[in-house]
Amino acid sequence: MIGLDKSISCPWRPKLVKNGKRKLDDQELLVAKALIRNPRLSDNRLGDENGIPVRTVSRKRARMERDGLLRYYAEVDMGEHGTGHFQCRHLYVIKFRLGVTVKQVQREIQNEPHVVTVFTRSIYASHLAELDGRVALVMIVDGSNDADIVERFQEQIVPSLNRTHGADAIEQVETLRLLAPIRMLRNYLPAVNMENGKMKEDWSIESIFVA
Repeated sequence: MIGLDKSISCPWRPKLVKNGKRKLDDQELLVAKALIRNPRLSDNRLGDENGIPVRTVSRKRARMERDGLLRYYAEVDMGEHGTGHFQCRHLYVIKFRLGVTVKQVQREIQNEPHVVTVFTRSIYASHLAELDGRVALVMIVDGSNDADIVERFQEQIVPSLNRTHGADAIEQVETLRLLAPIRMLRNYLPAVNMENGKMKEDWSIESIFVA
């Protein structure tokens, strides 16, 4: 089993307590669920709606943010039902040759410049993975059509990976065409419980999972 290299600082890795876990208390669970339903909710309103003192809300929220447990994202729909910039989406699984390590890939991710890159323009999401005992990248790539995605991958993404990891770094590539999102970040169902940029007001907080 390939594991993440703990010697490399990863900002998305939560800080852990001594036993390796950070268990949320009942108030933290309520705060987290409320913010999943509406990330723009003020501490005052969150406290009023859930019976938690506002100072406690502020303290709990700040601690979860500081510990890397609570993160906020904003997404612009650039697909066919949004801005229309992209019309197609493929999932790529890129298996690297033996010798390309998790530590090496993590280091390159950490060193990505603070500018729009090939990856920013084309990749919707990506994950480190393990495939047949080798390091792999799983990428969701956007484009205007199937041919455009193939061109983006072959002309931009592959050369960039080769420059970073070596000309023979990629051993195998698999791909499939994605049709439509169903569930995102565990609790969001875009076609069911999303409205006006956030979760629907009548979507029960009891149906939101946090553990």
